[in-house]
Amino acid sequence: MRPWILTGLLACALMTASCAERLVSTAAPAPRIEMPAAAQAPCPLYTLPPEPTQADLEIGYATRGAQVVGCDGARQLAVATHAAWETLIANMEAERARRLRPWWRFW
Repeated sequence: MRPWILTGLLACALMTASCAERLVSTAAPAPRIEMPAAAQAPCPLYTLPPEPTQADLEIGYATRGAQVVGCDGARQLAVATHAAWETLIANMEAERARRLRPWWRFW
């Protein structure tokens, strides 16, 4: 028996096994985080009546301040959701890179 036949068969088996592992590990779906409804809703803003009085201006000032605080909270919720999604994607990419690392690398 020629030694090249055994060497060729072994090389073919190793190449096939490494390709099959890469095909399976790259098929993972990306994680999804749903955006909260509070972050998607438009912010209502108080408008003055056609003929405003001093009381209407004071009510409008206080009402708009509360609405701006509420909108800022919704914006922060949207930003936090997006940051969490980006963290999940980064973790998934790091895990995929770790799995696709060649077998001879230990770090």
